[in-house]
Amino acid sequence: MGKANKVKIELRDAVEMVDLIQTLKDIADNKFYTLMNQKDKFRRFGETFVEFFRMISFTKATHPLIANKNPCVGILVVTIEGSFLGEFNNKIIRRALEEKEKHASVKFIAVGNKSVERLRQFTPDMKVFSDMENVGLYETAVKVKDYLVDEIMNDRLGKVMVAYTWPKSLEIQKPRAIQLLPCVDLVSKQTQFVDKVERIIEESTPSNVIGYLSNLWITTRIYEILVDTLIASTAAQTNFLEDSLDKMKKERNKTKMKYRKAKKGDIDKSLRETFSARMMTTK
Repeated sequence: MGKANKVKIELRDAVEMVDLIQTLKDIADNKFYTLMNQKDKFRRFGETFVEFFRMISFTKATHPLIANKNPCVGILVVTIEGSFLGEFNNKIIRRALEEKEKHASVKFIAVGNKSVERLRQFTPDMKVFSDMENVGLYETAVKVKDYLVDEIMNDRLGKVMVAYTWPKSLEIQKPRAIQLLPCVDLVSKQTQFVDKVERIIEESTPSNVIGYLSNLWITTRIYEILVDTLIASTAAQTNFLEDSLDKMKKERNKTKMKYRKAKKGDIDKSLRETFSARMMTTK
């Protein structure tokens, strides 16, 4: 039964591959839902900062993190290291390049190494924050915040956009480019609430309060963006593995049929050879 044995080896490999892909998909699924549950913690924290920016809209204080006139735009590009994420990262890079066309002066900053090769031609001295998952998401967020705030406070940047992927659902991930700094948009959005507050008591220097709380808000927002991109990447991995799993299951089923036919063929061949040998012996 030589042919059947050969096909049996193919079938065993196909079954093992299906089991492996299923395991990887289960891990990605679990990671996605775990991270989505953790993301809910941002909601109350975000509401607190809405109140803060609402108060800022009543003061006359100015701060570079709230508004400035520097025309240079920093584009923070967030990519993820990992398997099966080539197209996922490419979409983020394409979104960053689309954003670049909207501004006269642009400086790229990278979180992750996947965008470095394509974007360094535009920013030779590009700042790169590598190894995010090993360094830690919060630790990376703090480092990115420190760098961006330093660039703006020293008038090397005026605005910061972030290109990343937002996880709308397990099936849909949307590349985005949003404004992170300055926070002028957040302040302007709160002016609709002016009729609800009569006055603000300033117990500390407004610019100092703005600087401190803006730093805290920026760290939180960057951390949320990093988590969003990580969630989206696990969803992309899950979808990729789901497609691969379907293909491998079809391949496994084809191999099963092939094995059955080969086994039947070997049995028929064996019977024919036995019958022929018996006939020769009888003669």
